[in-house]
Amino acid sequence: MNVLGIIASGVAALFITVALAKSARRVALRPHVPNEPGGRAPRAEVLRRTGGATAVLGVGTATGVALWLGAADDAAGSVGGLLAGAGIVAALGLVHDLKPLWTALRLGAQTAAAILVVCLAGLPPAAGVLAVLWIVLVTNAFALLDHADGLLTVVGLVTAAGLLACALVGGDPALALLPTTLVAGLAGFLLHTWHPARLRLGATGAQFTGFALAASGALILAAAPSGRAAWAALPALATVALADSALVLISRRRAARSPLRDTDDHIAHRLRRVRVTVPGAAVLTALWAAVPVATGTLVYAELLHPAFLLLPLAGTAAAVFALLRIPAYGSPRTAPPRTGSSRTASSGAAPSRTAAARRAQASGVGAAIPAAASAPGAKASAPGQGAPAARTAAGHPTVPPPPTGRPPAEAATAAAERG
Repeated sequence: MNVLGIIASGVAALFITVALAKSARRVALRPHVPNEPGGRAPRAEVLRRTGGATAVLGVGTATGVALWLGAADDAAGSVGGLLAGAGIVAALGLVHDLKPLWTALRLGAQTAAAILVVCLAGLPPAAGVLAVLWIVLVTNAFALLDHADGLLTVVGLVTAAGLLACALVGGDPALALLPTTLVAGLAGFLLHTWHPARLRLGATGAQFTGFALAASGALILAAAPSGRAAWAALPALATVALADSALVLISRRRAARSPLRDTDDHIAHRLRRVRVTVPGAAVLTALWAAVPVATGTLVYAELLHPAFLLLPLAGTAAAVFALLRIPAYGSPRTAPPRTGSSRTASSGAAPSRTAAARRAQASGVGAAIPAAASAPGAKASAPGQGAPAARTAAGHPTVPPPPTGRPPAEAATAAAERG
C-alpha cells in the first residue's frame, strides 16, 4: 500500500464522519413537537447517545473501500479480520446504548471478536492467547475513558497517531490503514463531542475505538521486525487507559464498592473536583497520553533505549497516587429539615398536635444544652419569641440529643458529665 492510498483513505474517513455527524447533530437538535414536554423529541437523546455510530461508519466505510480496491496487499486478511472484529464490537455497543446488556455477554462477544482477529492474522497459539487477553483488556480500558466530553476522542486520536507511526516505521504500511482512518474519523467527530458535547461516542464508538487500537497494536507487535523492542514499546501506548482502570479499581476496592458499578471516580471526575474545567481535563489527559505514546514510538523506531520507557511509567504511577488522594466519594447527604409551612401542609389537620410535641420535646431536652445556648455569638431571645435554637460559636444551629425520658434535672447532669 502506498502513501497516497493511506492519505486518500484518511481523507475519505474524515469527510464521511463529518457529514454523518453533522446530519445526526441537526436531527438531534431539531425543535420538538409542540405538545411534547421536555423541549426535545425522544429521538434527540438517543441520537446523542449513539452518535459514535457516525464515526464507526466513517472509519469502517473508508477502510472497507480501501480493502476492496486492494490497498492492503498481502495483509488483506489481517486488516479485514481487524475491521470485522471491530464491527462486531461496535454492533454490540449499539445494542448496549439502546438497551444495557450483561457484562458477561459483552466480554464474551469481545473475546470472540478478538479470536477472529487472531485467527485471520495467523498468530501462533501462545501469542494468540496473549493477544486475545490484551485486546479484551485494552478495549474495556479505553471504553472507560468515555466519561467526559472529548476525553476518549483526544486520547484515542493521540494513540492512533502513535500506532500509525509505528506501522510506517515497522515496514508494513498495510497495518497503518485502520490507524489512519481512525485518526481522521476521530478528528472529524471531535468537532461534535467537544464540550459542550452535542454527540457522544457512547458504547458504540468507545468499544470500536478501543478494539481497533488494541487489535492494531497486537498485529503491529506481531509483525515487528526481530530486534525491535516492540514488546515494551507498544504496550506503553495504552498507559493512560490502563492507569484510569487501575485508579478506578483501587478506589472502589478501598471504598468497598462494586468494581462493575460505574460512578464518578475516573480521571476527569477527580480533576473536576480540584476545579479543572471539562476541556482542561481533556487537554491534560491528552498531554499525559502523548508522553508515553511519543516515548514508545521512539523506542519502537530504535531512536531511544527501552529504559526510557520507565520515565513515563514512573510519572503515570505518581499521577495515579496523586489522584487517589483526591476524594471521589462524598459523604451521604442527610435530608434537609422541612419548614413549618411544608410540615403543616403535609400534616393537614394536626398542626396543634405537632406544635405540642415540639414543646414537650423542648421542655425535656432544653436543659440538656445550656452551654451551647450561651456560646459566644449566640443571640438572645427576643421578647415574645420564646427560646431560640441553640447555636455554636460559628453561628450554626446545634442538633439536640434524642430524648431519653429522664427528668430535666437528670438530663442536665448527664449532659454536664458528657461535657
